[in-house]
This record gives sequence, structure tokens and C-alpha cells, in this order.
Amino acid sequence: MNTTQVLNKLYFQRRQKAIARYGSHAEQIQQKVLHKLLHKASNTEWGKEHNYDTIESYQQFVENVPVSTYEELKGYIHRMREGEKDVLWKGRVRWYAKSSGTTNDKSKFIPVSADGLKRIHYIGGKDCVSCYLKINPKSNILRGKSLILGGSHTPNLNTPKSLVGDLSAILIENIPRAANLTRVPNKKIALLSDFEKKRDKIAKVAQDMNITNISGVPSWMLSVLNKVMELKGTDNLAEVWPNLEVFFHGGVAFNPYREQYKSIIRSDKMHYMETYNASEGFFGIQNDLNDPAMLLMIDYDVFYEFCPMDDMGDDGYPKEGARIVPLWDVEIGKNYAMIISTSCGLWRYMIGDTVKFTQKNPYKFVITGRTKHFINAFGEELIVDNAEKGLMQACLATGAQVREYTAAPIFMDANAKCRHQWIVEFQKEPGNLEEFALILDRSLQAINSDYEAKRYKNVTLQPLEIIPARKDLFDDWLRSKGKLGGQHKIPRLSNSRVYIDELLKMNKTKA
Repeated sequence: MNTTQVLNKLYFQRRQKAIARYGSHAEQIQQKVLHKLLHKASNTEWGKEHNYDTIESYQQFVENVPVSTYEELKGYIHRMREGEKDVLWKGRVRWYAKSSGTTNDKSKFIPVSADGLKRIHYIGGKDCVSCYLKINPKSNILRGKSLILGGSHTPNLNTPKSLVGDLSAILIENIPRAANLTRVPNKKIALLSDFEKKRDKIAKVAQDMNITNISGVPSWMLSVLNKVMELKGTDNLAEVWPNLEVFFHGGVAFNPYREQYKSIIRSDKMHYMETYNASEGFFGIQNDLNDPAMLLMIDYDVFYEFCPMDDMGDDGYPKEGARIVPLWDVEIGKNYAMIISTSCGLWRYMIGDTVKFTQKNPYKFVITGRTKHFINAFGEELIVDNAEKGLMQACLATGAQVREYTAAPIFMDANAKCRHQWIVEFQKEPGNLEEFALILDRSLQAINSDYEAKRYKNVTLQPLEIIPARKDLFDDWLRSKGKLGGQHKIPRLSNSRVYIDELLKMNKTKA
């Protein structure tokens, strides 16, 4: 029995048994989470305003507490940032995750309490290992080092001992000592704000270590891995780290990057596990490598509710009379906006992500996009999930690899024609760009009946247009906004042309 198997038996198998209960006790587990959250927050300002000490059922919770967005909570959060205690959650909250849900200039500051760190984020990290060892009991993951890529943080206002930054930086700053022994790089390098300097230092430090697993956002991790291979003079990372066996990835969809990773990690023992770890909480883990759906983690300090997307307005908020349901009332195959209540003080909070359940008992789901990141300029209701699947088909058919992309509508050009315009940065360009665009367009029609209807005989929508991006265009755009690295993401789809017009303008100039 190797070291990993011994540690699995001592530390992880008990947790694996607890996760196995998700299949038979989901409603009971979630009800327990709700009552625990209400009890702990009953003496906070928010809890008193909404009579938490009188709530005894889910229905009473719904009647007493409104659905909220960041706009409704930001006044409370600002006072918390200034040092007030017992506002949305008990005690003082000293950490705030700068939301990476959009690349807007205005940022959201998501409170991260000590309870949330322990009972949401860190338990999620441990459960990644638990689920992986359940899948791969012969693993040697714990015999080497973990390369964990994170962001940076800065002081929060003038509040003593309080910081704001990427969630990953908050996790690294507070990581338990035992985990620090196996993590690469050290805290000083990990928290550097300049991503390019950090990438180079990480690559230099990690190139000769025994790295068995990596964690981070696929786009930024790819940059680090390419730098490592450059230093070692190889195009196969498996030659540098022969014991590398798993990438725990999240933050953005992995499909656009899958082939790139396969091309640089040529090893039959390499695995890829998706996680759903947002600034607002840790929600899902892929627990079957043959199933892209993730297991919803239901016994953390997170209570879940869901609003059908048919009941959501264009403003990303539920329509009047919208039917919002708890986990035990969701339907398989329906697209939902996710609503959470957590021990970080987010109450019936619209996180902005959309999900679709693929099964119950246990509950498994896929991320389908954002409540506001879609194109519905002509009734086509194109969501990120559609875009990712369409691009995957186009890449498979043409051998292309997509690094980054965004799309937006052209409402009417000089010839009174309407279409979707895509700007795509290819890692590997297709031999024929027109063929790539045609396959993408046909795939979107096959995936989305509304898009297909609007494309019928080119009456409403003309064929989509693809504009190749120059190398590093998207990185340069993020850099121009001070958002290069960390967990910052490209807005994939938008009804507005703000993002794409900025990118098109930069595409005409050199880096």
C-alpha cells in the first residue's frame, strides 16, 4: 500500500462515505443546512430585519427574505468592509473576494467569512482530493507537490487586518500549514500582482519539482505550463513532470482548452477534473471522469434555490411571480438561474450563473452560462453552453484549437443585414476559416432551436461572421483593464457591443 492509499484510508474515506449519502438524503441535508444558517445569523442586523428567529420552514424563509442581487446587498457589504460586525453574518468579516464574474470596470466585493473559508471553500478543496481518490484508488497524487495558481490581494479600505482580492489569493493567504508543505509556489510568489512576473517565477521554481497535480484557471495555467516547457526545452510536459496525473480546473469552460492540454501533456495517466469554485462559494465537483456533469456539494454552508430561465427577465432578475424552487423540486433538463444563501452573508443571492441538472439522487449538473452573458438580440437565446458545444464541433471537424473568443450581435449593417459577429483567437488556426464558420453556424442551429428558427432562410439572421484575433489580443485587453491573471475571465457572449468593439479596435493595433 503506497503513501497515498494509506492517507486515503486515514483521512479521506470517511468523507467519501458522507458524500455517498447525497443520493438518498438530499432534501434532509439541505434542510439542515438552511436551519443552521438561519440560527447562526439570527442575531445579525439582517437576521433581525427578516425575523430569522421565527423561521421554522423553507416556506417561511421564502416569505420573509427577498431574492437579492449585489445591488441590494452592497450597502451592507460596504459597512462590513469598514469594520462593522454582525451585519450580514456574525462577527467581523475581514476578507472580500473581488468578483471575477464579469470584466466590468466596477467590481463586486464578496464577503468571505471565517466560517465560509472553512465550511465552503476549504472543504471543497479537500473534497476534490476525496472524489479523485474515489475515482482513482491507485493514485500517487499525495507523493508529490501541488502546483496551485492564484491571484493577488490588497489592503481593504483602512480596516485593520482586512484585505480584498481574488478568491484564490484569500485561500492561499489563509491556507492551513499542513497544506502549505505540499503546495507550490510559496506564498510570496503566489501572491505577486504582476501575472507575467509571477508566471516566470513559478515556472523557474517548479520546473525541477515532483509535481503530481495542478489547480487553477485553464487559460492562465496554460501560460505557466508553456513557460515551464520553454525553460526545459521540450514540448511535452510529461517529460518534465512524469508523475503529473490530474488537473483540477475551474473558472472557465475547459472544452476550448482540452485539445491544447492533450497536445502538451502526452500521458495516458493524465486526468482532468472540473470544479465549480466561484467567489461566492464552492458548489460542484466532477466525480466521474466519463461524465462532464458535476456533483452538487449539498452539505457545505450553502443552501440552494433555482429560478427557471423562462421566469427570468432580460435584466437578469426573476420576473414578478417567478417560481423559485429548492433543490428537491428541480427538474432534469431545465435551465435554471442559481440562487444561494451562505455563511458568508449572502441571502437568496442571485449568483449570475445558470445550470442544468442531468440527474437526481445524487444531483448532478452542468454550467450552462450566465444570466446576463447570452445573446438574445433577435429571440435566438444563445447561451454560453451552446457556444462552447458549437466551437467544440467546429474544432473537431477542422483540427483548429481556440484559445479565447467573444461574440456579440450586429443589429444592422450598411446592407440592413443582422448577424452574430465572433472574434476568435486561435491557438491553432483552421485550414479554412469559412469552413470553420459554417460548421459552427450549423452546430449552433442543431443545438439551439431558437437560433435555428432565426437563421431559417437567412430571414432574421445572416450567417455568423468570424474575425481572427491577433496573438495575445485578449491578454492585452485584460491587461489594459488591470485584470490580467488571477481568476478574471473574458465575457463570452453579450447583447452589447461594448466588449467586442474594444477588442476589434485593439485588434488593428500591435501589442
